[in-house]
Amino acid sequence: MSFRGLTWDHPRGYNALAAAGGGLIAWDKHPLEGFESRPIADQCALYDLVVLDHPHVGEAVASDCLVPLETLFAADELAAWGEAAIGPSLASYRYAGHHWALPLDAATQVMAIQHDLGETPPATWDAVILLAERVPVALSLAGPHGALSFQSICGALADTSARPGDRFVDRALAKQAYALMARLTGDATRAAAAMNPIAMLEAMASGDGPALCPLIYGYVNYAAAGRVRYADAPRGPGGRIGSTLGGTGVAVSRRAKVTPELLDHLRWLLSDATQRGFIPTHDGQPSLRSAWTDPAVDAAAGGFYSATRATTEAALVRPRHDHAIAFQTAASAAIRTGLLDGTPADTVLDAVDAAYTRYHTPGAET
Repeated sequence: MSFRGLTWDHPRGYNALAAAGGGLIAWDKHPLEGFESRPIADQCALYDLVVLDHPHVGEAVASDCLVPLETLFAADELAAWGEAAIGPSLASYRYAGHHWALPLDAATQVMAIQHDLGETPPATWDAVILLAERVPVALSLAGPHGALSFQSICGALADTSARPGDRFVDRALAKQAYALMARLTGDATRAAAAMNPIAMLEAMASGDGPALCPLIYGYVNYAAAGRVRYADAPRGPGGRIGSTLGGTGVAVSRRAKVTPELLDHLRWLLSDATQRGFIPTHDGQPSLRSAWTDPAVDAAAGGFYSATRATTEAALVRPRHDHAIAFQTAASAAIRTGLLDGTPADTVLDAVDAAYTRYHTPGAET
């Protein structure tokens, strides 16, 4: 039996899966923003395996289109993968009492620097602001990234693990984060405001983009090619790293007629040997800590893993409730527009909280 899989259209998301699929899985690909344009239930009706990121889990569960992994794998296997995965890579797919995807790929927002910038990477947000007085520093604001950057800066400034009632973030903390972002909304941020992470990294690699982006999703491919260098995300006054988890996981749809061969293939993808060998050598970005700490893997990646490992271990998990993507979209638009237009903080944050109240479904994210 052969299966159909859907992943995202980038060498990091496609090449290793396609090379490994053989006659078992035929992989199609769609744009990085594909799930924002089409409901995940529609994708699951067409594909047996779907590569997704964790904010889509609530929508998928509400649509009952995925198979809980507890029905496919033993509890000790899932526990072992949770321990082996870097940061919250597996935990981010746990929702409503079950795991819904296996982490294929680990990523979070890190600092990207033009390769020829002769500066020590700034370790704190205060240092980023000082550097921005001398070189072009850009925030990542396009698409969902306004809200993601905002959440990460809040995380660097204070503990954001608890949501204060009907607000996304405590108002005093939110105003501090917005003020910091406003200070960095200069010419470089405005020029890059429509660029998704891939476009911004391409611009940085060519020398046309900003000299530094303090929070952008890391792509090992640029470091391995020596085109962009990376560092940990900036720390807040208390030494806390603020970064919001990305990466992708592979989920099994209700359409799939699961076989032992398919389960063994998924086990192989998450095995230590595959994560340290096959995936990195096929343009992938592994999810297991053993790969991120392997000196040979790190050297081949231009030091990407050692430079960003602390950030990945400390990454924050995004909201995953049903309609989380709609909230993320609305909040990002409010933050991005507010920063570019110079809108007062309270006006913008009122819009963010209104979107959170409208779209949030409390109580399921465990």
